[in-house]
Amino acid sequence: MLIQRRHVLLPPLAFALLGTTASLSSPADDAAVAKNVEAFRQAQVAADAKAFDKLCAAELSYSHSDARVEDKATFIANATAGRSKFLSLKYDDVKTRVVGDAAIVRFHWLGESQAVADGKKSSTNLHILMNWVKQGSEWKLLSRASTKL
Repeated sequence: MLIQRRHVLLPPLAFALLGTTASLSSPADDAAVAKNVEAFRQAQVAADAKAFDKLCAAELSYSHSDARVEDKATFIANATAGRSKFLSLKYDDVKTRVVGDAAIVRFHWLGESQAVADGKKSSTNLHILMNWVKQGSEWKLLSRASTKL
């Protein structure tokens, strides 16, 4: 049997091209992820449990810069408990990359909050990594990690 170069080179080339095409994002997915990231920021400022429930996947893993890790129910309970309130929260330099049914979002978090009990103010300066997953037609937050800067 005679093997020609095209028989050897074409299959890997075809797989490489298919892989590249599958990983390209659509403008609609980019826009949907960006919209949900902003909705999540607004939910944090408002301590909106319903918005968090809608935006977060059931399998959520939410980690804080102090190494605490919360599941969805714990995250929502703690984020809406009313122990503090945001005076400001900015997501700066947001970078999003959609890859198939997953999206990687990185940004610089600048926040100022105030404790309800004693009025003490605190500032946070963090690097955030969020992973979003497309479940059906909806983008849901699957995981979040933060690092103090």
